[in-house]
Amino acid sequence: MDLIFLGPPGAGKGTQARWIIEEFKTPQISTGDIIRAAIRDHSPLGKEFKSYTDAGKLVPDDLVNRMVEDRLAQPDCKGGFLLDGFPRTVVQAKALDKMLEKAGRSLDHVLLLEVDDAVLVERITGRRSDPETGNVYHIKFNPPPADIADRLIQRSDDTEEVLRQRLDEYHAKTSPLIPFYEEKGLLRRIKGVGTPENIRDLIFGVLKG
Repeated sequence: MDLIFLGPPGAGKGTQARWIIEEFKTPQISTGDIIRAAIRDHSPLGKEFKSYTDAGKLVPDDLVNRMVEDRLAQPDCKGGFLLDGFPRTVVQAKALDKMLEKAGRSLDHVLLLEVDDAVLVERITGRRSDPETGNVYHIKFNPPPADIADRLIQRSDDTEEVLRQRLDEYHAKTSPLIPFYEEKGLLRRIKGVGTPENIRDLIFGVLKG
């Protein structure tokens, strides 16, 4: 099963992706993870990536596309894949179509985890981490024990300002993928509000339906 996972930052894609890959034995392909691994392994692509990241520049589309095509050609993707973080733009989506067509395969589903911005802000800005144990709490949904509350910290990227910037980028660059895949009949809208288990069951209902 060839899948794409879309959704705004903080929607819960990471949690749901773990259940999907466990249930369907499908490798999760994260472009960020591949770039970091390529740089760490000093591969030819990794050296090209590093030249951009060291300069504080975005990795160009053609380089990201080559990386994804190489990854999809690996044996563990033969039975399917779950793409997370790619495509981010319609240009990348069209490049992916060409890659898959060349390989004689096509997408089965594009899962869109939908969560309102206001809910995301409440979710993310309420998160607190315990620097001693690494446990993560939420001041409203999963309050910490009173005796450790004073030592909890808020991550620098869990502020409303940072989240708003990430949401603005998502809406500007990635949201156009929604009508793109809707027109192809591939988009599956999943309400990302409720318990993680309920959301998982909605997703499994789509994938097994």
